[in-house]
Amino acid sequence: MTISPELLDVWMPWVFAIGINSILLLVAWLVPKKLLTPAGLIHAWILGIILWGTLGWRGYLVMMFYFLVGSAATRIGMAKKEAAGIAEKRSGARGPENVWGSALIATLCALTAYTVATLANNWSPGVVSLMLLGYVASMSTKLSDTCASEVGKAYGQRTFLITTLQPVARGTEGAVSLEGTLAGIVASAAIAALGWSLGLILPLDVAICVVAAFVATNLESVIGATLQSKIGWLTNEIVNVLNTLMGAVVAIALAMAVQFVLR
Repeated sequence: MTISPELLDVWMPWVFAIGINSILLLVAWLVPKKLLTPAGLIHAWILGIILWGTLGWRGYLVMMFYFLVGSAATRIGMAKKEAAGIAEKRSGARGPENVWGSALIATLCALTAYTVATLANNWSPGVVSLMLLGYVASMSTKLSDTCASEVGKAYGQRTFLITTLQPVARGTEGAVSLEGTLAGIVASAAIAALGWSLGLILPLDVAICVVAAFVATNLESVIGATLQSKIGWLTNEIVNVLNTLMGAVVAIALAMAVQFVLR
């Protein structure tokens, strides 16, 4: 039986995705110092297959950049944060809830872009570009949030509650600091610039991602300060999903507004 070239074009990226992610899973499983729990590794394997299959190595590289930089940020000042009781649990090792809390919205953007590009060629370019922007913006937002939080907890000299601007202890839900805010802006710009260099987004979209990340991260701090302690199901992982969703939505809305103005 012969396989048509069209079918090969569809399936080969997925076959390659399974292969390369299986190799990386084995390596990650064997290294002594793990960045993910065993269950987290399996879920990251699934995530990696989806992202490589839908967006190829470029989209995969953006997610890998987030994971490595975010994991490094989590370990900044770890001893100090553990002593204060404000460090991430499991010394920063990510579980399934962390994987999907961070990457669910990005995954949905990637799947939507892939589906539209595959099935709706007559109107796909505009939608695909917006979904790619949503993908990069969601990861830009999450990396901004991670770096702002971890740098703020480790090095924030003065920490304020975002809703009242009253001084609070480091690690307080809804707390912000100058050091953390600056770290978040730099982080969001770095991953957005990577997305542009890989051809996923336009140059102007880098600025849009930074603005969207800043807005979404501060809105997440407001949620943390006002609602998170009052609503039982509003866990950190759910808040992360909302955070990345806000980042993607704000970025897409800004891009559409810019397109409307420039017409």
